[in-house]
Amino acid sequence: MQLLGKVAVVTGAGSGIGRETAMLLAEQGAIVGAIDWSAQTVEETVEKIQLQGGTAMSAIADISQPDQVERAIGQIVDQLERIDIVFANAGINGLWAPIEKITPEDWNRTINTNLNGTFYTVKYAVPYLKKQGGSIIITSSVNGTRTFSNTGATAYSCTKAAQVAFTKMIALELAKHKVRVNVICPGAIGTNIQNTSKQIDIDQIQEPSYYPNGRVPLNGGLPGRSDQVAQLVLFLASDVASHISGTEVWIDGAESLLVG
Repeated sequence: MQLLGKVAVVTGAGSGIGRETAMLLAEQGAIVGAIDWSAQTVEETVEKIQLQGGTAMSAIADISQPDQVERAIGQIVDQLERIDIVFANAGINGLWAPIEKITPEDWNRTINTNLNGTFYTVKYAVPYLKKQGGSIIITSSVNGTRTFSNTGATAYSCTKAAQVAFTKMIALELAKHKVRVNVICPGAIGTNIQNTSKQIDIDQIQEPSYYPNGRVPLNGGLPGRSDQVAQLVLFLASDVASHISGTEVWIDGAESLLVG
């Protein structure tokens, strides 16, 4: 059990990558503070962890709201007394559209959730991580980091690129406190993030693209799975990755090398 006795905070823990990771970290001995905006789904995650013999608690927060994030982190520390691992995972796809059809409200919603939400999560957890050291893992994407052919995903891609820069900045800042910071960049993963997506007139702005015949064979051409991403997070959270910080890791079966 690689994480025995550690306390891990996971945002977006109610579904997809967040849920799979919360369950895996608990399986490896971590006590999980599961955060999500949906009370129902995050409680389901906690119940699943408890059924597999693990320990977890839930806290409700919309990560785009700093007061809610601060309160959720405080509730976790009040009950679990420390934080060793933070998986800043929650995010949305938002609106994908031609730039003139992206309203300031659309833009701000994506920025506030993906980028500001990452900042709030890390900001309010850092004082507790500094006490004994630990690991922060941030979920970015291949979009905005190695793939730029998803025309219309401007707001989303900007947040994902910014998360990589954020990771590198705070990795250096927190190194003296023995806090490691890394960022993962998934490609297509079978989750429900598509439920947070809206597309308008994408076909009007897409440039024609021609790729080699066939698909990347690593996963049979299929999307990756949430449990595969969870294994990467476990690695980066554990002492096995004790000398890795400020690093982005793509997990997409090499697809972005083909279609970037």
